Amino acid sequence: MSVHDDLTSVQRCLDDLFRTVGRLEQQLGGGLEMRRVRTDADHLRESVALLREAAPTLSPTRRPDLVSIPDTPYDSSLWTDSDDEGLGGRDRRAP
Repeated sequence: MSVHDDLTSVQRCLDDLFRTVGRLEQQLGGGLEMRRVRTDADHLRESVALLREAAPTLSPTRRPDLVSIPDTPYDSSLWTDSDDEGLGGRDRRAP
């Protein structure tokens, strides 16, 4: 899913949450707990609105360019001046 699709999905869920909170508020009244839930839902709505505003400026995650590695063997002259590190000298056995 794209960022836009995800934000639209979040917005739909928030709309459902607001409808449900409204129904609960009518059934239970506007006590302290209900005001707290309403305030939390309002904060969520504000946060999603800020995220929607920032979304066009967010860069989408980009996959790095792939580098092809040939199947041909490497030039053995590249390793003529190196030892087999950790295996000891060429004329000796590893411990």
